[in-house]
Amino acid sequence: MDVTEAIAARCSVRGFLDTPVDPALLHDLAIKASRAATGGNLQPWHIAIVQGDTMVRLKTIMADKIATGVTETPAYDIYPRDLAAPYRDRRYAVGEAMYAHLGIPRDDKPARQKWFARNFEFFGAPAAYFCTVDRRMGPPQWSDLGMYLQNLMLLAVEAGLATCPQECWAMYPETVGRFLDMPEDRMLFCGMAIGYEDKTAPANALRTERADAAEWLTTIKPSS
Repeated sequence: MDVTEAIAARCSVRGFLDTPVDPALLHDLAIKASRAATGGNLQPWHIAIVQGDTMVRLKTIMADKIATGVTETPAYDIYPRDLAAPYRDRRYAVGEAMYAHLGIPRDDKPARQKWFARNFEFFGAPAAYFCTVDRRMGPPQWSDLGMYLQNLMLLAVEAGLATCPQECWAMYPETVGRFLDMPEDRMLFCGMAIGYEDKTAPANALRTERADAAEWLTTIKPSS
C-alpha cells in the first residue's frame, strides 16, 4: 500500500470488532508516527495507550457520567462558537448523513443522544490513544498534533486497522485527566479509537464528501 492508497482508504470508523489489537503493534504505530513534521522539533505530543482491563474501566466510568448527566467544561472550543457557512453547512450535512445511515429520524432525540454516547464506548473498539499537550503550547504546536495524528491514522490503515479520531473526549477533561494521571501542566486534546473495522456496521457505510477544489484551492500563475 502506498501513501495515496492509505489516504484514500482512511476514514472515521464508528463500528469496530471486539478483536484485540496486539499491544506491541499499538506501541510500534505510536513510535513510527512521531516522525511527523514539528516546528523547531518541539514534538509537543504526549500519547497514552488504553486497552484491555483499563479500557473496560474507563468505559464503566464514562457510562456512569453519561447516565447521570454529569458534564464538564472543555479546555478549548471544539468548534468555533459562531460557526458560519460553509463550515456550518458541512458539519450539519455530515451529521444528517450519518443519522440517515443509522435510520434515526431527525426528531428522535433520545436515539440521537444514545448514539452520541457510543463515542464514549469508543464505538466498540478494543483500544484507544489519548493525545495531550503542554498547556503552554499554542496554535502552531497544536497543528503539530494534527500531523502526528494523521501519521498515526495512515500507519493504522497500512497495518489493516481502522481509527476514529474523537475530539468529543475534550468534553470530559477532568475525568480523562484523572484517569490518565495527567500532570496539571498538560491538557487533553483528543482521543482516538483504534481496532478492526466491523464492515457490517451501518455507520461505516458513510463516506463523507469533500468540497470542490475550486472552493479552497488557488494556483498563483507565473507572470510570464
